[in-house]
Amino acid sequence: MDWAGIAADLREHWPVYLSMPLVAAVIGYVTKRAAIEMMFRPLEFVGIGPLGWQGVIPRNARRMASVAMELMTTNLIEPREVFGRLDPQRVAEELREPIERAVDEIAREVLARYQPNLWELLPRQAQERVLGRIRAEAPKVVERLMREAAEDIDALLDVKAMAVRALVRDKAVLNRLIRDTAAPEMRFIARSGIWFGLVIGFVQLATWAVTKNPWVMPVFGGLTGWLTDWLALKMIFFPRLPRRFLGVRWQGMFQRRRLAVARDYGELIAGEILTVANVLEAVLTGPGAQRLHRMVEREVRRSIDEQASFAKPLVVAAVGSRRYQEMKAAAARGAIEHVPDTVRHIEGYATDALDIRATIVRQIQGLTPLQYEGLLRPAFRQDEWKLITVGAVIGFLVGELQVLLLLH
Repeated sequence: MDWAGIAADLREHWPVYLSMPLVAAVIGYVTKRAAIEMMFRPLEFVGIGPLGWQGVIPRNARRMASVAMELMTTNLIEPREVFGRLDPQRVAEELREPIERAVDEIAREVLARYQPNLWELLPRQAQERVLGRIRAEAPKVVERLMREAAEDIDALLDVKAMAVRALVRDKAVLNRLIRDTAAPEMRFIARSGIWFGLVIGFVQLATWAVTKNPWVMPVFGGLTGWLTDWLALKMIFFPRLPRRFLGVRWQGMFQRRRLAVARDYGELIAGEILTVANVLEAVLTGPGAQRLHRMVEREVRRSIDEQASFAKPLVVAAVGSRRYQEMKAAAARGAIEHVPDTVRHIEGYATDALDIRATIVRQIQGLTPLQYEGLLRPAFRQDEWKLITVGAVIGFLVGELQVLLLLH
């Protein structure tokens, strides 16, 4: 080997040789940034026909959301236990004012419609006495409904389906769930490309000096893009448990940050997905809504029968059996129509009582390393080969450009 010739070439073209590790570092960084951005952007498909791109996570929003929420509902949230924290008496007290307003409106409307002459002939004091009896009964109805709903919450609310719908509907929230939770890991991936690239760049320098083979640049560029992406992804998750390498204690970065991840994950889930407003909307409009409506209707009908029990024969005689049933049905429909506006008055109390954030933080701490990895790993696993391939292609093309610049 002509060491003297190699040394002379190094002295003559030192700027070119110096650029090799620097360019490799740039390739390492750029390919990482490209891979990260391609995971999240664009939110919707951009292209012509089948040619184009959509961020890996938005494109697989339903699958990503389903995997994440399956983990959450299996290991983090037990709906019956969580909703059992709501005190029926406290809920009834929180809803006292809106319920009384709704009762007045419904009772006056139903009585005026089905027995207008009788209602208008009643003295004001008698009207207030009738309404007072109904108001007094309303909180008991709410308590019974709350206890029954808490026992039957799985039938009334599908937490997983609700969360998946929310994340698919707003892909930006799904992006934030992963991007915000793994922000330090994303920075690590990008920065690691610089150092991995430098190391590979010095190997590239030596190989070019010895061989002058035009394939050295593109091959090493592709290797830099592929290997640095692969290494960075592996170093995020592995090893799952602390290990020692050459006397240095090492653990996958994501595994090491469990407490911080738990706080961020819990904050986002509680603040944007499992909010009380979203839960109420799902209960009132989701697959279990009809079941809730039947519960409300049954309780309203029972309450009316109880209130009219002492004079039911007279009431039925006055309005007729069919009209009496119609009155109960109309009152039930009115109650159901008022439910959405009424229950929103408990959002503040329910948010504090359910305490979703603290529940998630506590439960994440109890996950096994493999379960915990599932919070983030699904975002990478299925399509990570595409990101690594893109990194390799970019590195190869930049390496080919280096060759052209060196030879011409």
